[in-house]
Amino acid sequence: MAHKIVFFDIDGTLLDQNKRLPIGARKAIQELKERKIPIVIATGRAPFMFKPLLMDLGIDSFISFNGQFVSCQNERIYENPIDLEVLERLVSQSKDGDHPMVFLNEDEGRTTHDRHPHVTKSMDDLKLSYPLHDPEFYKRRPIYQALLYCEKGEKELAYRSTYNDFDFIRWHRYSMDVLPKYGSKAIGIQKMIDHLGYLKEDVVAFGDGLNDLEMLEFAGTGVAMGNGKEEAKRSADFVTKAVDDDGIRYGLKKLDLIT
Repeated sequence: MAHKIVFFDIDGTLLDQNKRLPIGARKAIQELKERKIPIVIATGRAPFMFKPLLMDLGIDSFISFNGQFVSCQNERIYENPIDLEVLERLVSQSKDGDHPMVFLNEDEGRTTHDRHPHVTKSMDDLKLSYPLHDPEFYKRRPIYQALLYCEKGEKELAYRSTYNDFDFIRWHRYSMDVLPKYGSKAIGIQKMIDHLGYLKEDVVAFGDGLNDLEMLEFAGTGVAMGNGKEEAKRSADFVTKAVDDDGIRYGLKKLDLIT
């Protein structure tokens, strides 16, 4: 059996557009487990957002916040919180522009706006509840990722040009992930395989989005979903079928990781 370790993005990769796990994907993951091939979640989500999925699939290792918080077999092995001083400057600018923010740590999220339609829409699309209102939350807890609600255009460009300490990754029409500069799922994967003793060529990674580009390029074998962004497909070694067309199972079979 090949000495492989498999990393899966969640949204658009394991979960379809309705945030459901296809039966074929579930069976494929079970077969990987039966073959003793390690499985790791690699997502932009916060851990509390996908804990039910981990429990459902019996997975105990993950890369969250696009690489800023890594846990291996229920042990924290890497953390990279956002610098508080720089975050305070961004919060101040977002207030001036009336752009909501959501602050995320491993356990919970809080928002600067009690009710805002853009935050509501994005959370509804993720099938998540609206975060509690606490504009000062970021001052009391380490923040690994923030969400900035600003549509494409000049205002987005203003944020990008002002903050060299952040990477802004658009994941929704209304929202961007805010991450420490150069943080990525690829860095999280490197931390994980160093901890477990795997090599880069052992890594198989499945993804679909803009926040998966570094991961797909880094992996020994990067697999883009058929429903993925064109940039993800160009970054991958091959493109499998869409998530709702049994893409996970098809891709794993092509790699001879399952039968």
